[in-house]
Amino acid sequence: MDILIPENITGKALDDLTNRYSIERHAELWQSPERLAKMIDDAKALLVRNQTKVDKTIIDQAGSLKIIGRAGVGYDNIDVDYASKKGIVVCYTPDGNTIATAELAIGLMLALARKITSGDKSTKAGNWDRQNHIGNELYNKTLGILGFGKIGNAVAVRANSFGMKVITYDKYNMKDTAISTAVKDIDELLIKSDIVTVHLPLNSDTNKVLNEKTFGLMKPGSILINTSRGGVIAEDDLVKALETGKIKGAALDVRLNEPPGKSRLNDFDNVILTPHVGGFTRESQERVLSSITKDIDLVLSNKPAINFINFSNPKISKNNND
Repeated sequence: MDILIPENITGKALDDLTNRYSIERHAELWQSPERLAKMIDDAKALLVRNQTKVDKTIIDQAGSLKIIGRAGVGYDNIDVDYASKKGIVVCYTPDGNTIATAELAIGLMLALARKITSGDKSTKAGNWDRQNHIGNELYNKTLGILGFGKIGNAVAVRANSFGMKVITYDKYNMKDTAISTAVKDIDELLIKSDIVTVHLPLNSDTNKVLNEKTFGLMKPGSILINTSRGGVIAEDDLVKALETGKIKGAALDVRLNEPPGKSRLNDFDNVILTPHVGGFTRESQERVLSSITKDIDLVLSNKPAINFINFSNPKISKNNND
């Protein structure tokens, strides 16, 4: 076996590899780490999205693995440090999901501001309740973008076309742009924003960065959008902020546990929940798959990868004698 795929990943770019490599696809394998650990020994490449947890146990069983390909932007489901110690290349697709995720963030803002989902539900129930579905415009509102990488920047471009005032906070990017103003810290962003959209990676600095204390800084009646990682929000604290009316509405495309199971968030009419589809458009998936399969092909052909996280070629581990 050359390439093992433990999730439901399909597309033309992957089909094109079948002429050159032996590929095994098991759409539900990610749900059984024990089975995955048994099957991965002969694989030279592992292709995953965000469902498969590629931890130390899995990597230790991968005796022939040269590359782990992550079809997406975030890679917190992969133990990159341990893969690096084992000499395994880790690649991702930093650009493929940008437009799709930015468009979803804007769509969720509009849906909450204009009460689109509740209006749809009410009208389909036979009502014609215009007064209870008076919303707000995005025009002239302050949008706070928490995390100003490629996706955050794409959101800013689109928000600017709505006439929004854009402020940003990113500890690694504190520069103003032609369409946005950087603020000094998260607190300032939350205090000034009418709408907050989150585009952060999940790490020790960002874990539950939005919590009871920080929710308390937000404007009364503000809106929260999260299309990044569920772990950046303390969900119980968000429920309290919604119950008190401190936050007017929230839209979450990502959750701490996916799928999340039962949640008190399900009971709010002013909360929109989607199943981690930020990067899932037909166009984006073709871009992502084309990018990651190219890197897999390069590494398996003993050539350097393009979008690598650690190094471009497999390296002999210092911890092994092979």
